Parts: sequence; C-alpha cells; structure tokens
Amino acid sequence: MSLESVKKALKGTALEDAIVPLEHTGATVELAADAVGCEPDEIAKTLSFLVDEQPILIVVSGSARIDNKKYKGYFHKKAKMIPGDAVEELTGHQPGGVCPFGAKETVQIYVDKSLEKHEIVYPAAGDENFIIRTPVAEIDNIVPVVAHIDVTQE
Repeated sequence: MSLESVKKALKGTALEDAIVPLEHTGATVELAADAVGCEPDEIAKTLSFLVDEQPILIVVSGSARIDNKKYKGYFHKKAKMIPGDAVEELTGHQPGGVCPFGAKETVQIYVDKSLEKHEIVYPAAGDENFIIRTPVAEIDNIVPVVAHIDVTQE
C-alpha cells in the first residue's frame, strides 16, 4: 500500500517516472547506497518523530545524525522517535520505506539543511525495495514542506 501511495503522490509530477526498483533491499542507508551505486550521504534518510504525539518526518542526508540540542531548540521538545511498530500506522509508510512522498496528510514534513549540499538524492519510495531519484528542489514542489530546518550535527 505504501508504494502505491507514493506512486499516487508522484502522478503528474516531474518525478512520476523516477521510482526505481532495487535488486536488493534498501532498508538501511548503507544497503540503499550500495544498491543505487551512490555515496551513503546521497541517500535522503527520512526520520520519523513524535512532537506532542503528532507524527513528523524530517528528511536528512544519509550520513547526518540528529543534534539533540538543535532539535530541542527548534521543536521545544526532546527528540522522540516513533516506535518501529507504530511507524506505518502513523506515517503511512513501513519502516525502511519511509519517505516524504505519499505520507499521511496529518504528518508534518521538514527538510534538513544537510540535504543542501546535494543536487540529486535518493529517498525510499514507501517500500524498502524501491527508491526515488530526485533533485532536492523537487521535494518542495511535491510535498507540503513545513520548513527547512537545521537539526543535524555538523
């Protein structure tokens, strides 16, 4: 279902034909980079958190790590990841396939500045066996990004 929601979200956009099946799982940054043939930092990792019990997604570069102080400074809350068994229910995507495209409408989406150094990135496509080749700028054109933020470590 998750892959289908991504296809629906991309229909009629510049990324409609950008979904690529992987020969093996892309469930982790390292596996996805190996499958795509890119550097791990070029994978657009989508992290899922709860802020006041509301799900949010933050898209960061593959090598980036959340800086707890920056996160708390922006959201005024300690970082609380969505438990693995609740990810699909709250975001619409299964773990390993979480991406900003086709997420549930109740999910707020943020893009971290760590992606700015890349022209092209590769987020999951709702399923750990599919990926999307996308210019970073297209994310804003397709999903309702709340803000570009800086919540990762230097």
